[in-house]
Amino acid sequence: MKLHVVEIDSVVELQAHLDEGLGFSNVVLQGLDLTAMTAPLLAANLHCATFIGCLMSSELLVHAVETGAVVFPRMSGVPYRTGRHRLYSVDELYDGFDPDQPASYATTLDAVVYQHWLKSGRATDANVRETLARRLHDHGVTDALDEAVAGERIVAVMGGHGLARTDPGYAAVARMSRSLARSGYMMASGGGPGAMEATHLGPWLCTYGDEALDRSLDLLAAAPGFEPPEEWLAAAFRVRAEFPQTLDAPRSLGIPTWLYGHEPPNAFATDIAKYFANSVREDGLLTIATHGIVFTPGSAGTVQEVFQDATQNHYQTVGAPSPMVFFGTEFWTHEVPVLDVLRSVGAGQSWLELITVTDDEQEVVEAIASHAR
Repeated sequence: MKLHVVEIDSVVELQAHLDEGLGFSNVVLQGLDLTAMTAPLLAANLHCATFIGCLMSSELLVHAVETGAVVFPRMSGVPYRTGRHRLYSVDELYDGFDPDQPASYATTLDAVVYQHWLKSGRATDANVRETLARRLHDHGVTDALDEAVAGERIVAVMGGHGLARTDPGYAAVARMSRSLARSGYMMASGGGPGAMEATHLGPWLCTYGDEALDRSLDLLAAAPGFEPPEEWLAAAFRVRAEFPQTLDAPRSLGIPTWLYGHEPPNAFATDIAKYFANSVREDGLLTIATHGIVFTPGSAGTVQEVFQDATQNHYQTVGAPSPMVFFGTEFWTHEVPVLDVLRSVGAGQSWLELITVTDDEQEVVEAIASHAR
């Protein structure tokens, strides 16, 4: 039997829990400032409670440990919170960025954390304290991600980070993603530039007409690629200013990583699950996309994702197989001919019927929509 755990992510929830006289066995408190709640918590039996990344008085900390709670304190010495209980937003990651002063990017949380990542050993040379802090951070992101996607119909788009904003393929991805978002799907990507950014531009402009996309593409053309990131980001912020997100606009999910921190998160994803561990990030993105994945032309990373998704479909590790839609016939049949390999590996398997190869944007949308799950 699955153990029922209660998660408390706000002081308001905690106060309601106390008011109802409920116990704390198998209760998890995440990322809370508990300094004002010391007195009522000192009066509570905290046996089997778990505190992750909470601010606690020394008195409360001693009481929690002595009564049998597990405490993972908020770690100091790192520029990120180790006990996150929510996803990132553009406003948080880019707080302080001024598109009229692109150099201000260096002061943002995203840039500061990336510099810390570089200086603290990157992926392979970090010390044990740093790796623990990163794992605690990523654990919180995963927990928040699970809550964010619950009940959503997720479709992911995979493709190259180097796709220029001026490339016809960029506009095509934005249109397809917009159509899918209007059909009720939550669009997801690796959260970076190129095809990933286009994936989120579509939903961002869902409530506007076609002219908004044309105008946005004109604004973005001022910085076609993500290098330098300052100008690339400034152009995106100008689009956001001219076409602010409306209350009825759909959410979209970006899942970037500081491993590729030179590729900043795009500014059009509403929910951002940014990780340190790229392996967790990639597997998570493929796992949540239970309503299909659209593969657009890309490089080694995109090809890797093709075979990761095929493996999930083949062994049904996350449930029934889902559509694999390859956009760009010439690319996927001649330049990077993965289809023959997939057909050999999946010979006799029903998931091969879910593969579509096309150059038609509407056929991409129909291939996803025709597969009810």
